[in-house]
Amino acid sequence: MKKLINDVGSVVTDTLRGVAAAHPSLKVDVENKIIFRGDAPRPGKVGLVSGGGSGHEPLHGGYVGYGMLDAACPGEIFTSPVPDQIVRATTGVDSGAGVLHIVKNYTGDVLNFEMAAELSGDEGVEVARVLVDDDVAVRDSLYTAGRRGTGAAVFVEKIAGALAETGAPLAEVARAGREVNDRSRSFGVALSACTTPAAGRPTFELGETEIELGIGIHGEPGRTRAALGEARELVRIAMDAIDDDLPLSGETLVMVNGMGGTPLMELYIVFAEVAAYLEERGATAARRLVGNHVTSLDMQGFSVTTCALTDELTRLWDAPVETPALRWGR
Repeated sequence: MKKLINDVGSVVTDTLRGVAAAHPSLKVDVENKIIFRGDAPRPGKVGLVSGGGSGHEPLHGGYVGYGMLDAACPGEIFTSPVPDQIVRATTGVDSGAGVLHIVKNYTGDVLNFEMAAELSGDEGVEVARVLVDDDVAVRDSLYTAGRRGTGAAVFVEKIAGALAETGAPLAEVARAGREVNDRSRSFGVALSACTTPAAGRPTFELGETEIELGIGIHGEPGRTRAALGEARELVRIAMDAIDDDLPLSGETLVMVNGMGGTPLMELYIVFAEVAAYLEERGATAARRLVGNHVTSLDMQGFSVTTCALTDELTRLWDAPVETPALRWGR
């Protein structure tokens, strides 16, 4: 294993020290492992909190800032944040307007955010939740009951965050977040496994010409193993799975996401095939993201996430945002 780390046991805290040094506009609580927006809490504004295991950077800490999250809670690598951590984040961003938890559908995340919501409620904070479960590859996996939450978390955080920035009430911000999730679907493909610092070896084995179809973001297996093919063939498998679950049409928000070890050149090749696939079905990639957004450490591969846009969702997507990982309009 070759990794740029100091010690296996300090990877997350060392990462947070780096985030604090690189982004002084954020408030980083290294001891309690929380990344806060620098001006949180904002008077009269609904606070947005998300989190999950580390190893998926820039999710979620890279999306803290104007127009997205007010706080993010990074757990240990591929491990959920703990309830006390989430409570600190929740109470730390509450201005009296309530707090929205954006939770990917993994059992540990769901349970710990539920407990944190109850504890925060005991302290007088109103909490609502959006559960992200956009992955069409598998149900009831090793990590989840139901569908896994993956790339749609970025869409929910951006669109709900834009609405919260306008001063909308908690119920409206939660409604928008749930609508985004309902209109979003994802599918991922792995060319290689990732290697966690603690294990020091790949999380699963793939042959030289093998790939894994429908993988999750923790290295958990997908639908099936298959032979490596051309990019257009892999894209068609992913897009067919999405289209079968929620037919693609009209203006679509599309993210081609790298899993951490995929060159941007290859992601653009994938995006060209995704755009061609949409055109075949009379849909258009009206809004686009290409790059590393929800990674799995050093895994080679990609995922595609789509969201069927409405005029309101497009307006909120286009609204200004200023975070380490997304920035436009300011």
